[in-house]
Amino acid sequence: MPWLQSVDGVWTLLLAALIALLVGLAVGPVMIPALQKLKCRQTERDDGPQAHLKKSGTPTMGGILIVLAIFVASIICTSGDVEFMLVALLVTVGYGLIGFLDDYIKVVKRRSLGLKAYQKIIAQVGFALILALYAYRNPMIGSKLYVPIVHAEWDLGIWYIPFTVFVVIATTNSVNLTDGLDGLASSVTLIVMATFGVIINAIIAQIAASGASAMDVQNMRNLLAFSGAATGACLAFLRFNRYPAKVFMGDTGSMALGGAVVVISVLTRTMLIVPILGGMFMVSSISDIIQVASYKLRHKRVFKMAPLHHHFELCGMHETRIVWLYVGITLLLALITIFIL
Repeated sequence: MPWLQSVDGVWTLLLAALIALLVGLAVGPVMIPALQKLKCRQTERDDGPQAHLKKSGTPTMGGILIVLAIFVASIICTSGDVEFMLVALLVTVGYGLIGFLDDYIKVVKRRSLGLKAYQKIIAQVGFALILALYAYRNPMIGSKLYVPIVHAEWDLGIWYIPFTVFVVIATTNSVNLTDGLDGLASSVTLIVMATFGVIINAIIAQIAASGASAMDVQNMRNLLAFSGAATGACLAFLRFNRYPAKVFMGDTGSMALGGAVVVISVLTRTMLIVPILGGMFMVSSISDIIQVASYKLRHKRVFKMAPLHHHFELCGMHETRIVWLYVGITLLLALITIFIL
């Protein structure tokens, strides 16, 4: 099995995950009381699931733990050429910063809508465009995408830039929409990032066998450490976010995780697998789009509430069952992704 050929890569992945896990577990007990003292508390919507009203007052902005754990573990496990690692961290922190500002305005400034829509769009498009231009001009990435199943490359040419911008914005917002139940977004993202670790390990084995430069191999190895760090950070956050949640990640965490997922797909030229591996993220976005479009066009709702996980809640499913359903489906999608690659 090619994804198991690089034993060093497996240890890199596990070490980064362990460090991020330990950092997160150490930070959590300090951060949660601090968020409570700063009155960074969740306010639940009256028109949402009634079971969520009891969650009002729970500390939010816990995504700071995720970003910090990813950053520390990635830096510790980085060696040699750091280009890809820096790009991955900058995108993750950048989108986390957008979420942080949104959370800060909503929670601390008590302005319910947070950042204005045009401010979010400008910031998201700005980061996405910078990443797209960087990848397009980088000889290690370029304008080609790996096409699964057929094992071919698809050269988009100049259209690579708008396509990448679309994928980045769609993915980050999809992860953001998935963050609606205790442990949901962190559980699904944990599986996605661990799977990317397996994929990157296979890429390392492949490019090393092809006689690629040491710089290429080291960049991928550092990216492997980043995926491990994100996996460990999600696992640590689940310690405090599983039902009943002691803290929520807020947009700080969900936007940062969205950035982490999509930047790996860009740097490994595997953006076309995101709709498969991140299928449950896509379900959140698509169900939300369908709901809004249906209401505007027909004045009727398709779901009791969107995204889909809230529809399941209002149909009587307990949120822990919904989380396990999403986890099970994501595990299946992860196996399918590895198989088709």
